Amino acid sequence: QVQLVESGGGLVQAGGSLRLSCAASGRTFSSYAMGWFRQAPGKEREFVARISLSGGSTYYVDSVKGRFTISRNRAKNTVYLQMNSLKPEDTAVYYCNTASPHSDYWGQGTQVTVSS
Repeated sequence: QVQLVESGGGLVQAGGSLRLSCAASGRTFSSYAMGWFRQAPGKEREFVARISLSGGSTYYVDSVKGRFTISRNRAKNTVYLQMNSLKPEDTAVYYCNTASPHSDYWGQGTQVTVSS
């Protein structure tokens, strides 16, 4: 059974930082580009960031550029999202998936709440 398990969320004040992790089990995702997505209350899930197979190429939605950094450890089958200078509008449940998301791989996500 394939599982992607997100962790590292929490409550933080505006301007603070969090580091999210996404651990994969059941298969290796080292041969896939991976992505982070988020869903805020009352909104649709949106793309946040993606990282290439090698880790050498990254892409971000404009609203997080310069504040978030996606990385991966292929040996550990884990993807990370370092989030700095957090803003209240970053409040959402954060999910990881393959960069072209597969419906079977959505996990429970991890809640990030940024207070003003």
